[in-house]
Amino acid sequence: MAHLGAPATWFECLQYEGSPYRTAPRGHTAGSRKDRLCSPCLTKVELRVACKGISDRDALSKPDPCVVLKMQSHGQWLEVDRTEVIRSSINPTFSKVFTVDFYFEEVQRLRFELYDISSSHNGIKEADFLGAVECTLGQVGQMSASHRDASKRTPTRVSAAHTLPMPRAHAECACACVRACADGSLALLSPPKQIVSQRKLSRSLLKQGSSAGKSSITIIAEELSGNGDYVELSFSARKLDDKDFFSKSDPFLEIFRVNDDATHQLVHRTETIMNNLNPVWKTFKVSVNSLCSGDHDRKLKCTVWDWDSNGKHDFIGEFETTFKEMRGAMDGKQMQWECINPKYKVKKKNYKNSGIVILNQCKMHSFLDYIMGGCQIQFTVAIDFTASNGDPRNSCSLHYIHPYQPNEYLKALVAVGEICQDYDSDKMFPAFGFGARIPPDFKVRGSSDEAGGFPMRRFTCSGIQGVVEAYQNCLPKIQLYGPTNIAPIIQKVASSASREMHAKEAMQYFILLILTDGVITDMADTREAIVHASHLPMSVIIVGVGNADFGDMQMLDGDDGILRSPKGEPVLRDIVQFVPFRNFKHASPAALAKSVLAEVPNQVVDYYNSKAIKPKCASDYESSRTFGP
Repeated sequence: MAHLGAPATWFECLQYEGSPYRTAPRGHTAGSRKDRLCSPCLTKVELRVACKGISDRDALSKPDPCVVLKMQSHGQWLEVDRTEVIRSSINPTFSKVFTVDFYFEEVQRLRFELYDISSSHNGIKEADFLGAVECTLGQVGQMSASHRDASKRTPTRVSAAHTLPMPRAHAECACACVRACADGSLALLSPPKQIVSQRKLSRSLLKQGSSAGKSSITIIAEELSGNGDYVELSFSARKLDDKDFFSKSDPFLEIFRVNDDATHQLVHRTETIMNNLNPVWKTFKVSVNSLCSGDHDRKLKCTVWDWDSNGKHDFIGEFETTFKEMRGAMDGKQMQWECINPKYKVKKKNYKNSGIVILNQCKMHSFLDYIMGGCQIQFTVAIDFTASNGDPRNSCSLHYIHPYQPNEYLKALVAVGEICQDYDSDKMFPAFGFGARIPPDFKVRGSSDEAGGFPMRRFTCSGIQGVVEAYQNCLPKIQLYGPTNIAPIIQKVASSASREMHAKEAMQYFILLILTDGVITDMADTREAIVHASHLPMSVIIVGVGNADFGDMQMLDGDDGILRSPKGEPVLRDIVQFVPFRNFKHASPAALAKSVLAEVPNQVVDYYNSKAIKPKCASDYESSRTFGP
């Protein structure tokens, strides 16, 4: 039996650091508060955009504005997303919300470009450029407990302020907001308390280095707090007032969140249904954070308009509700509200309403709903055994096995695997290697001619400890070689996921963790494999180990733009998350795990929502399980 003061193994230490719910390993106490505060963190913010004073193209028409968000990657501006096009408007407020990841250890440059899109097409190439503003996303540290608790109760809306110098060691309360730079650009940085402030910043749009007339842009940033749940809403209406003389009204619906300061924040604008007093609008999805800041009793204001081509839309009516009330439309029920025009209500004696608005569906499923309903996470590991890692017998090798200190491969494996294994009931994991020559013939496994790499153990590994043992046992027996091809292993896991694709229940979701030290050599095939996998219940996590230039790897992560196959086919959904391990080299394993797994819950929910697959009730799942004697 070990003495109480005996040093902990590195595996025990990683298990402890990776989870706040584990007890400390032998001979260790909890880390200092400073250690926790200095670890990298990932925060998501939502950016909302509005413009004012856009110049008319000519005297006979107003502009049709659209804002394109771009992100700078290796000196190039890549499109991330764009707003909807608003017809005939010089003061547009866009309903589209941009979601951006904050990494305080990186400088992330954004650019908002305003275009006038012709009504005959939606292409940017033929559109008129009206001006732009550049943004720099700055350092975001972890909030103190008091600020974190406050953010759950208060809408965390920010937009602009002065910036105070904030060294990393003192960034424990740093949060995000927009500030003005001397060159007219915007930067998202702020002192800690401004994360809960409600201020706006309007800056002139720049065109060829100078102001674009009186045109200005307003950006509001809101930190995403809570569990990131989304809700699907489906609205219709009947017997709306007819506002047109020669035809029927062309109605659209706007939903506003009422903030604590009584201001209204646009949450969503539906499409316009032409010439119809009984419109059925398309189902849409919105985050609960955007809708009500997580407060289900927060007041929501809904307004119905009759669209006019000149931009001067006619008011039909309005009503107020809450998300708590909307949730009454779950399980096939309907909620209805009278659409009221206050002026008509005062002037007309027999006035009842200007129509009825109906919420036909309010569907909300979270990641935990699927997990508690029996959905299992099928976790697979693939490790790079190419020669660029260095001879494992050399202490400089990325694969060097130190008796007391885990290498980067093991750190990343344990940090991510320890989280994923909790969602897999049998905890039996396939583990593969690629790019090595293996006995007895020492042929390369994991290249295009040997699809799927080689198994590091004959059978699946028992738990993450089993994967670690398989990795350590196979290292002395193989010869590191090349090339770095990852498409075969993606295709192998995709083959298993494709069998689940035809199931009508949410039972298995696949996560592939790829650990690699360099730029992959089969980029075209990998892009093709990822586009195919985006249709399947599957996510891919890539952790770059070592100090190589991972610039090309960022292409695989949809955060910098839309990934496409060599044939031009776009991914159906973003399923890849790439993270360089060096950004977390001096951080706790929990920080790395949080970063690489942050998008997985939404990826799981997005997939099953796209297939209209509901989570099973926990009671149904328990009753359907078969137990051994």
